[in-house]
Amino acid sequence: MKKALFGLGSLLLLTVVFAFNKTTFHGNPLKKESINWITWEEMMEKSKTQPKKVVVDVYTDWCGWCKRMDATTFSDACLAKYINDTYYAVKFDAEQKQDIVFKDKTYKFVKNGRRGYHELAAEITRGQLSFPTVVFLDEKIDVIQSIPGYRDTKEFETIATYFGRNEHLKTPWETYQKTYKPIQN
Repeated sequence: MKKALFGLGSLLLLTVVFAFNKTTFHGNPLKKESINWITWEEMMEKSKTQPKKVVVDVYTDWCGWCKRMDATTFSDACLAKYINDTYYAVKFDAEQKQDIVFKDKTYKFVKNGRRGYHELAAEITRGQLSFPTVVFLDEKIDVIQSIPGYRDTKEFETIATYFGRNEHLKTPWETYQKTYKPIQN
């Protein structure tokens, strides 16, 4: 009897797990897609032969909101597909120690108190080092806009499509935001 109940319980558990894996977004079944994060150096190399817009997640290891954004916003499969199709996605630790050469300048880690910051993080966020900050770059790797703070999936999707579709060149943000329709897969 115990074996039968255990077997029935296991079957029920597998059914529940399978059902949760079939979660939908915008009414569509989701594939297990995640953002293909690359390093700054990998992005620079890829951009030489295949220019593409870039989204940079500027974070620190100690940032709780950064971890929350990874666990929620950046783990949404529909958003991940859009980011992967439209952008190179770069994870950039604002406290990394490694030098980076960018546009003929070497950016370094700067010790500041007990911690410090990387000069390139300061450069692309225009000196506004708060975490998380997401920076959008054009195909020439010039800053379009840096967006500080945690953003939920819906809000981040709206922002990412605004820059990804070049709407920022022709439509005021307030207008785009009011008329935005979520992406569909």
